[in-house]
Amino acid sequence: MKVSKFPCNIFLLIIITLFSCNKNLKKNSIDSKVSSLLSKMTLEEKVGQMTQINISVITKGKDKFGAYEPVEIDIDAIEKAIIKYKVGSVLNAPNNRARSPKFWNNIIGEIQEVAKKTRLSIPIIYGIDNIHGTTYIAGGTMFPQQITTAATWNPKNAYEMAKITAYETRAASIPWNFSPVLDLGQDPRFPRQFETFGEDPYLAKVMGVEMIKGYQGINNEIDSQFSVAACIKHFLGYQTTISGKA
Repeated sequence: MKVSKFPCNIFLLIIITLFSCNKNLKKNSIDSKVSSLLSKMTLEEKVGQMTQINISVITKGKDKFGAYEPVEIDIDAIEKAIIKYKVGSVLNAPNNRARSPKFWNNIIGEIQEVAKKTRLSIPIIYGIDNIHGTTYIAGGTMFPQQITTAATWNPKNAYEMAKITAYETRAASIPWNFSPVLDLGQDPRFPRQFETFGEDPYLAKVMGVEMIKGYQGINNEIDSQFSVAACIKHFLGYQTTISGKA
């Protein structure tokens, strides 16, 4: 059976770039490393790399909302997820409390230690929803929601907001941010309208481009200690309502 390499290829490209220690690594060198890894991966490993779980799956406690305190890694659960099932990514939802940079560095460090035990030692990529500032990092900077940023009609505001968010997010060892939200606000009754740039496609495009530049750097320097990888969202299953309900 022939399996498309595209989704896994892109995912590995982001991971390797983010975790590369060589800041001058050329794109063709990264591509070569990705191709080499892909050639060694089994189908199960490729599927695992494209699988993402939330942090509550690998932490102790039975609270389905992931709010069990203190948050501690469940070694059996994490080894099952990463070593047995080859999971390649973890995200922060629904554990929604602001944590210190030290906490994030420790918890993500523990996750990466388990990743080292896998056959190919591919780092786990961790994602978070810092969509209007570092809302999940204690002491971080919070900004207005996107609808308010759009109301300024000032793209520089979007750029600066994202740039500061990237710096503070990366300082907590988190390399990937699930932002910007580029859904159009089609129905004003939608309860999460505030997360969008509104109903105008052009305004959403301009603001979105500036936020991506702020997150990733003008030249997409996502391996920089001051940048994070952006993730535009959602497009499917979000803000397509005709009833006003989420």
